[in-house]
Amino acid sequence: MAESKMPLWEVFIRPKAGLSHKHVGSLHAVDATMALQNARDTYTRRGEGVSIWVVPSNVIVASDPADKGTLFEPTASKIYRHPTFYEIPEDIGHM
Repeated sequence: MAESKMPLWEVFIRPKAGLSHKHVGSLHAVDATMALQNARDTYTRRGEGVSIWVVPSNVIVASDPADKGTLFEPTASKIYRHPTFYEIPEDIGHM
């Protein structure tokens, strides 16, 4: 099957236990099993991953950057959601 006819998959890797999955790239594969195997072979060759997610690109829904104002602006008036008014003692260090 030609690569252009194979579905595109997005690959997410969790690098260490307890950390979030990060998008690392895309690949073409005929099904989820092949996508997972190809993702392992391509993105974790040095043992840097503990978990892999593969997601068909066509099922990802994203917001339009033009809608930034209507989606995110209402949160600016809710300062209680942002802990910027808390003072962190110096002996705590970088947080």
